[in-house]
Amino acid sequence: MFDIGFDELVLLAIIGLLVLGPQRLPKVGAEIGKWVGRARRTATQLRRQLEREIELSELESQVVKPPETPPTTTASPAAATPTSTPAAGDAVTSDSPQQSAPASAPTPTPEPQSTDSQPPV
Repeated sequence: MFDIGFDELVLLAIIGLLVLGPQRLPKVGAEIGKWVGRARRTATQLRRQLEREIELSELESQVVKPPETPPTTTASPAAATPTSTPAAGDAVTSDSPQQSAPASAPTPTPEPQSTDSQPPV
């Protein structure tokens, strides 16, 4: 990125050692490292956020709303008339020419017997 070689780094370290001294040089180096790390994290977060926004806009552009179908208002007379006869067990309406059989009364179910082995007292 900056095209700095090993020779330039050694020269910067020697100049820093002469200007800052051996006691302050490690502290300054640590601070510079912190700032570089923060800058990299910020750049990475910005890049990820931009990529997410691009993906979201692509997804939104791909979503196609289904076309609305107009309701059918014309009904044919053949559609209103049933063409099949009712099956066995189907209820027959009173306006039908067929007669339905009277419904039989439901049969009572027997009560469950006790399974106790002891006789009643």
